Amino acid sequence: MRRYLLGGVLLGIPLLLAVFGPLLASDDTAKDAAFTLGGGHLFGTDFVGRDVWNEVLLGGRSIVLVAALATAATYLLAVPLGLVAGMTRNRLLDEVVMRPLDLVLAIPSMLVLLLLASIAPNVLWVLVGIVVLINLPDVVRIARASALSLSGRPAVEAMRLQGESRLRIGVGYVARAMGRTLAADLGTRFTGAIYLVASASFLGVGVSPQTSDWAAMVDRNRTGLFIQPWAVALPALLIIALSVGVNLVFDQWWRNRSEVRR
Repeated sequence: MRRYLLGGVLLGIPLLLAVFGPLLASDDTAKDAAFTLGGGHLFGTDFVGRDVWNEVLLGGRSIVLVAALATAATYLLAVPLGLVAGMTRNRLLDEVVMRPLDLVLAIPSMLVLLLLASIAPNVLWVLVGIVVLINLPDVVRIARASALSLSGRPAVEAMRLQGESRLRIGVGYVARAMGRTLAADLGTRFTGAIYLVASASFLGVGVSPQTSDWAAMVDRNRTGLFIQPWAVALPALLIIALSVGVNLVFDQWWRNRSEVRR
């Protein structure tokens, strides 16, 4: 358990604030002087005089929720596509699945984000869809490569000779064997989703400019960084802790599983 201590703390603090913060936040929307320290405010006030700690309590749910939903949706779409492309013996079907994704992969992610988010700039589900679209080609390629390797194993050939259906082989054996590869990628993918969501919020895409959001707080308050650093440093540190914590926890979990298997 000691292995998970650092990662668990780094991951747990922002997660707890994101989940329970809105329940603990004050309904008082009164504003004080902008960029002040003290004055009854634990971490001072932001650029319009709102309490920074109250904004932090309110601002984590959007980043965590969108990143988690986008990551889950990415794997739900990518794994079946990767299985189809990796296990099919029809070259045309493989090309039909992979080539459109290669086009998306060739476009810079931030450009895709800015172009597509202009359709509905303040709708979170649109942002979820955009993050899924950006991450989908990478995960499909990983799933396809893993399926190609696994489908050539003697066990798969034996299952085919026994008359097992492609669906049973794909879901019952190949997909389960892919779990180790996909689990190793999951931490990095979730971190990438956090980066995209935070970047979108920083640029004012996907959230209203006045929404309580950690990344948006960094953007709005950066002009007063040297006057009131907490308004920028606190949300930025929480985003960093969330990203680093996820990777540490997944790395330790994967290392622990590898040692147990030995």
